[in-house]
Amino acid sequence: MRDRMIVALDLPDRARALEMARALVGRVGWVKVGMTLYYAEGPEMVRELRGLGYKVFVDLKLHDIPHQVEGACRVLTRAGADMFTVHASGGRAMLEAAVTATASAAEKFRAPRPRLLAVTVLTSLDDAALSELGLVRSAAEQVSALAKIASEVGCDGIVCSPAEASAMRALLGEGALVVTPGVRLVGEESGDQQRVATPAEAIAAGASHLVVGRPITGAEDPAAAAEAILKELSQ
Repeated sequence: MRDRMIVALDLPDRARALEMARALVGRVGWVKVGMTLYYAEGPEMVRELRGLGYKVFVDLKLHDIPHQVEGACRVLTRAGADMFTVHASGGRAMLEAAVTATASAAEKFRAPRPRLLAVTVLTSLDDAALSELGLVRSAAEQVSALAKIASEVGCDGIVCSPAEASAMRALLGEGALVVTPGVRLVGEESGDQQRVATPAEAIAAGASHLVVGRPITGAEDPAAAAEAILKELSQ
């Protein structure tokens, strides 16, 4: 299970991120670098975390014209990201550009090809929020529609809430990555997340990987918190 849990290092700087990462070495296989940390420290942060033995998931949710996304995919591939995200709502042409650029950059830099994930609907959004944005589909329907496009163009998987994990596993098949943020422990406040589940519920629903942040990084003893979640999953 250690290779199915991704710890989100949503911390403001290199020093704190590396302190947390070192505390978790040997307990989890993946860490996530999101916008806050990446914008503060850049691609070198990815390289340093890989130097500690981690696989690194860079979660920037790229969403721009195809040309800009192509360039960003090349940068992240060269930096050594093992997996990164684009927004599925960027459209088919943007997703196709991301798939092509990632493959060509891996060949050019003689690097392993990163896994490309399409973010469907943010876990902070619910049906009411989507309606306010002018979308007539429910969150579940929008996730399915975007996941289908991502699969057709060659993305390796998608990011969705645990609420959609089961449907996405059925839609995309056993080989697809289904990565679920919005994971909270029993009794824990959901904060800014709307569509959440416990770690065990997310795995049971078909998630390939869990993204867990505050339950671990906000704990008094992050290593013990990580071990507790892994123990729950193994049972």
